Amino acid sequence: DDQQSMIRLMVHANEFEIEGLIATASGTPGELKEQRTRPDLIREIVAAYGQVQPQLAEHAPGFPPAAELLARIKSGNPNRGRDVVGDAHDTEGSRWIVACGDQPDRRPLNIVIWGGQTDLAQALWRVRHERGAAGLQQFQARLRIYDIGDQDGIFAWMWGEFPGMFYVLGQAPPGQDKRLGVYRGMYLTGDESLTSRAWIDEHVRQNHGPLGALYPPKTWTAPNPHSALKEGDTPSWFFFLPNGLGDPAHPDWGSWGGRFAENDAGIWRDAQDTLDGKPDARLTVSRWRPVFQNEFAARMDWCVQPRSEANHPPVAVLNGDVTRSVLVLDAVPGQQMTLSAEGSYDPDGRPMRM
Repeated sequence: DDQQSMIRLMVHANEFEIEGLIATASGTPGELKEQRTRPDLIREIVAAYGQVQPQLAEHAPGFPPAAELLARIKSGNPNRGRDVVGDAHDTEGSRWIVACGDQPDRRPLNIVIWGGQTDLAQALWRVRHERGAAGLQQFQARLRIYDIGDQDGIFAWMWGEFPGMFYVLGQAPPGQDKRLGVYRGMYLTGDESLTSRAWIDEHVRQNHGPLGALYPPKTWTAPNPHSALKEGDTPSWFFFLPNGLGDPAHPDWGSWGGRFAENDAGIWRDAQDTLDGKPDARLTVSRWRPVFQNEFAARMDWCVQPRSEANHPPVAVLNGDVTRSVLVLDAVPGQQMTLSAEGSYDPDGRPMRM
């Protein structure tokens, strides 16, 4: 399912400045006999992206050349956990995290963890070891982290060692079924027909070029009956996707990546939405599935269709603001506010409903 998430990311590569693609320990803990990383799988997908990048660039600016992304693929630690963090455990991946965090850029450095946190923990350890507590605080102040599932099992240790990080931990609460985690709304609850083999064959895998052809047709997704689309890691970068819906600085507002509540320790944990009277954290993602699947299908069409035949997102204008940033208005109780969508348009000339 990481390969599935990676392919979706590639057709959204124009929406981010991708600084690094780090291959962490493969599999789930204890799953594989051999401990290894698989940067080759990332390279394969980026190479396929390179074949369709010229077509994607016809539809939207900002799709980076494949060569730039290939140069940013790094290998992390094939082992995982607390015992491989510390002196003599630096990796290509952990050193790259430090290098990216040291860039002279005031913007946050977003770190999305699809596998484990060991390489991030090593980067933090190295900074503290060389720069002390003050240097660590300065370094981690730039970080915004979204962690899928604490897969290396070291989050509690990390938080004790490196407290105060901006940290979103998508994971079911202790004692609950792990399938209740917010990120599993990518494929559980809601309209699950949009996760079927038929859907991914029609909109992704077939007749959509070499990138779509790499999309794995089957994953283990029980209790979803389709066992096709999973993408359990996609919500991590959905959280940072600038589509105008949410703001990464406010995880409690919600977005395609889910909605979160800050606990007493300052950690952002799964929040819940309600459907038919039943609260469920997964709904904070699955409620958007019809929208993000429609958008994925449109972008996969960009891989093979000329601009004149494809669909492109409308441009929403709010009170004259054409960006996709959240518009903040100051008001006092009782004050009347005016919101205007005047100037919004569809670049393909299709009618819009407002």
